Amino acid sequence: MTLIGFILLYLLVTIGIGVYASMRVKNTNDFALAGRSLPLPMVITATFATWFGSETILGLPGRFIESGIAGVVEEPFGSGMALILVGAFFAQKLYKLNILTIGDYYRDRYGRGIEVLCSIFIVLSYLGWVGAQITALGLVINLVTGGYVSVTAGMIVGASVVLLYTMVGGMWSVAMTDFIQMIVIVAGLVAILFFASDLAGGMGNVLDYARERNLFHALPEPSLNGWLFWISAAMTMMIGSIPQQDVFQRVMSAKNVQTAVAGPIIGGSVYILFAFVPMLIVVAAVLVMPEAAQRMLAEDPQQLLPTLVRDYMPMWLRVLFFGAVLSAVMSTASATMLAPATTFVENILSHYVTLNEKNLLKAMRLTVAGFAVMVLLYSIYFEGAAVYDMVAMAYQFPVVGAFWPLVCGLYWKRTTRQGAYCSIVVGGIVWFVLTATSLGEVFPSVLGGFIASGLGMVVGSLLPTTGNREYLEAWRRRQHEEAAAAAGAASPESGALPAALPA
Repeated sequence: MTLIGFILLYLLVTIGIGVYASMRVKNTNDFALAGRSLPLPMVITATFATWFGSETILGLPGRFIESGIAGVVEEPFGSGMALILVGAFFAQKLYKLNILTIGDYYRDRYGRGIEVLCSIFIVLSYLGWVGAQITALGLVINLVTGGYVSVTAGMIVGASVVLLYTMVGGMWSVAMTDFIQMIVIVAGLVAILFFASDLAGGMGNVLDYARERNLFHALPEPSLNGWLFWISAAMTMMIGSIPQQDVFQRVMSAKNVQTAVAGPIIGGSVYILFAFVPMLIVVAAVLVMPEAAQRMLAEDPQQLLPTLVRDYMPMWLRVLFFGAVLSAVMSTASATMLAPATTFVENILSHYVTLNEKNLLKAMRLTVAGFAVMVLLYSIYFEGAAVYDMVAMAYQFPVVGAFWPLVCGLYWKRTTRQGAYCSIVVGGIVWFVLTATSLGEVFPSVLGGFIASGLGMVVGSLLPTTGNREYLEAWRRRQHEEAAAAAGAASPESGALPAALPA
């Protein structure tokens, strides 16, 4: 059987697993959160496989060989740390609320206006991330077929496969396929690393070359400008990944609070460690094919790993590698199609259209399809853009628009709705000005927007306005009612908030 045949078989098996998983979907809770029943191994594989996407396996290696660890601080280190922070500081509090989406938290804490605004920021952030996965699918299918299938056609085929099993099975399909896909990712890349390092003269040669090129140096140039932009890069993924629906879904899909806490911490730690595998493979690729590598580094670094495998590996390793690539990309794409769809329906559409349980599930499935089409058009329009950059850019929106309302709402009792509005507006304006003007070359836009958003939250919440006083009085009443209910008739398992504050 040819490589194309193996890949087609793998795609069919993936669809089959997703369709099988769909039999467990009876309601929106099953579709969005897998019935809150996933055991620890599945929560770990879901977090790992979702993060280990196209940017890790295609974009990261090329960036690493050009700039070393200092150039890839966003991914994997920033995003991996985001998972660890979610497990350590957010998972327990959010899990006890028993809500469907992260947008529900903003509604319960601040009212409908903040819910809609933060949900818009979150949905927008997925456009670039899912677009990167669709772009990578097109690249892989184009390479596997030797150029017979164009990149654009490959995008259409790949997006259709992911859409099919995500739309029918929701989080159950994502979790089950992620479990299989993580096994393929780990097995495939470890095998490629051993084989590639052997071709390069041994792992010692690979590590020596990396040290000679100073690739393991993680810190920026010793200047104020260097440190500012390094910090900004690190926090883009680390902070921007926290108020995200895909992370929230993995936390809320766990069978209990202990699993919700441990899953992202373990998944994030494993992700950071395993991300070194593709980085070392690309170093071996430079040693094995130096002339071709230099040409690809100048033209398209994303081609390095696939070209090494295609031209130097036996058939069984090619099958493993391209299976691992497809696994990495599809696992991320499926999760990032599902997350914005559930957020849009639950936190935006439901305010304007009355939906019962049956229609809500149907709306979520149709929204997954609509989002997939939109992302496919976006990916085709930006064809040729670097996968790594597409992902990094996507996470700027939650940093300036959704992070501080989440953190302060959970940990600061003086937080108010007015403070949340100030945080979003001030942070968004500063980010936009720095992004759209040359000022962004002096001070990084993400860091500027992040600082301004935090200051907006503090100042807006502390202003002695009538709105702030009324909000805090209403919030204290809710806290008193919640404590009374917990001491009386409420179930020990229930952590749900009382009715939301008025918008």
